[in-house]
Amino acid sequence: MIFRKALKKSPWIIHYDCNSCNGCDIEILSTLTPVYDVERFGIINVGNPKHADILVVSGSVNHRNARVLKNIYDQMPHPKAVVAIGACACSGGIFKECYNTLGGADTVIPVDVYVPGCAPRPEAIMEGILKAAEILEEKKKNMKKGEILNAAKS
Repeated sequence: MIFRKALKKSPWIIHYDCNSCNGCDIEILSTLTPVYDVERFGIINVGNPKHADILVVSGSVNHRNARVLKNIYDQMPHPKAVVAIGACACSGGIFKECYNTLGGADTVIPVDVYVPGCAPRPEAIMEGILKAAEILEEKKKNMKKGEILNAAKS
């Protein structure tokens, strides 16, 4: 019970920049500043995927970073949610037709929330992360009790 309540109130995010122009990254980082203060919702940016609940992806996926993105996703404990930030992470953006681009993040991992834009505003990013937190809560409710205890141990 306490484990479920704690995860509901404080989802931790990890951000991975696949191959962006840094426009989305600047907007993502601005959500962490005191101006937008996403931490008021209990959301904290962590550096270890084993501690994260939500994966925030920016940039288009290419052949070189697809394996890294999949590896980060696989290291995250269940349940987990993925947010694609920006046009590039959603669909490949302006790089979609390039020879070295696979497309959006959904070509490698399942994506739960799409935040379109080039670059999306910090308010839209915050809304997308909060929507992912709601989806994460639904996934937790659908998990069996034994699965939750195993997730807490790992």
